[in-house]
Amino acid sequence: MRSLFQIIRLLLAGERRAFVQGMALSVTVLVMGVALLALSGWFITAAAAAGMIGLGTLFNVFAPSAMVRFLALGRTAARYGERLTTHDATLRALSNLRVRLLRGVLMSPYRQIERLRASVFLNRVTSDIDALDGLALRLVLPGLAGLLVIAVTALAVALLVHPTIAVVILLGYAIGPTLVFLWGKARADKPSRKAQAGMQALRSRVIDLIAMREELIVFGQVRAAQSSVERAADFQSESQSDVERIERETGLWLDITGWAVVASALGIGASLAQAGEITAARAAIGIFAALALSEAVAPVRRALSEIGRMRAAAKRIVPMINKSRATQRLDVNAKATTLVAEAFAAANHTNAPLFDPVSFSVAPGETVALTGRSGCGKSTVLLQAAGHGTPSRGTLKLGGLDVDQIDTELRTRLIAMVPQMHALVAGTIAENLRLAAPAATDAELWAMLEAVQLAETVAQKGGLDAQLGFRGAGLSGGEARRMALARALLRKPKLLLLDEPTEGLDAPLASRVLAGIRATLPDAAILMAAHRPEEVDFADRVVELSPIARIT
Repeated sequence: MRSLFQIIRLLLAGERRAFVQGMALSVTVLVMGVALLALSGWFITAAAAAGMIGLGTLFNVFAPSAMVRFLALGRTAARYGERLTTHDATLRALSNLRVRLLRGVLMSPYRQIERLRASVFLNRVTSDIDALDGLALRLVLPGLAGLLVIAVTALAVALLVHPTIAVVILLGYAIGPTLVFLWGKARADKPSRKAQAGMQALRSRVIDLIAMREELIVFGQVRAAQSSVERAADFQSESQSDVERIERETGLWLDITGWAVVASALGIGASLAQAGEITAARAAIGIFAALALSEAVAPVRRALSEIGRMRAAAKRIVPMINKSRATQRLDVNAKATTLVAEAFAAANHTNAPLFDPVSFSVAPGETVALTGRSGCGKSTVLLQAAGHGTPSRGTLKLGGLDVDQIDTELRTRLIAMVPQMHALVAGTIAENLRLAAPAATDAELWAMLEAVQLAETVAQKGGLDAQLGFRGAGLSGGEARRMALARALLRKPKLLLLDEPTEGLDAPLASRVLAGIRATLPDAAILMAAHRPEEVDFADRVVELSPIARIT
């Protein structure tokens, strides 16, 4: 429950004023509902009693009638305002929560982000956040408003009718629904979590089926993938049926609780009226007030069906949104673009050292190549130079400050990295390039494409408005890599990190691409994980990562 409380605090913090207004309107709606039914009961009973004793012509029907109409219309208006206010506040709060979640994910180690499947991430951003939309709307606000109105109604009944009926209403509606909620929560928690897990599994498998359809067709596994989707759908459907069954049972017990309170109020009221302690009309106030309060506990039924998935979703996303780290400000100047490694070493996820400590620097206008056998840590050095990770030994500084401690926004402006795995999205070529520079002109886009020897290819495909499919489908591996290079060049970084940038290109084309990169960024410091001779020959200096590190 601790995770749920943290989410509640986050939701309410950003929209406190709107939720307070929604809370006030919720209370108004419930109070008007109780007053409307209690007044109507009193009005009908008092009018009937006046008619029976021959005083009907003297009974004032206008004031109660006007009040009934006022309460009915006022309740409708308050309900509209309450829904508008709380739903709008909830949507804004969830939007802010999604932004915090995205920021938290981006603060995760790069390798962790790299292993995060698209379908899993989509579930976190959509399904998990959506599961929390009822936290305020159907649990917190209705619960607090219901408890407050029950207490206010009991006090009013004690003053207007009789304290005994007030005690029955207070205890009946405060204790009964609470016990039903605790009983239902214990039963619904597991099925609700299973239904949510089933929905996420179903979504993930459908996404995988679509994303991997070519491979599945080639290897004849389409039917197996379809069966996996169907099993996930069946599991989700069965779990959801269990949740709905528990919800119906909970609703029945809530109804029984309400009937018991109303029956008790009726019996006690009748006894008091016969004893002459109160009139029949006053007894009717207590009876109909007890009947109206069933609306105040109705949200318990809906909340039970969602409490399990709310808790599970909160547990998954709270660790992500809480990620943060202190950063330092760094002035943008010539010195800031010099990357300096002193006795620097990195380790893998098991904290095992990847290479012996090395020392090197990359000054503006220089190109330094990292070489070594596969798996020796070249990509890890680039990641830590981009601020994703902390050295296991020594230091890695930019402008005299540890790279991972530089302000994130500034570091993003200074440094650009092109990893081995490119990241293109479905959309036009222009949209993919403008991810790095939204304000870039078409001329600037063509210039970057020309630098990486991709302009002619793009022109043949239909120009900047040519559509790419999922993950950049429509481009070959080498073309996609060069598209990612062009996007990085648009940032005009001071430090450019390249991980085997010419992989998949023939030697002449690789040399032209490297020359285009340097011509576009003549003053940038370039650190490159090199594998091919063209990349090594292009570098000004080479740093070899091996048991004995050498700088040549």
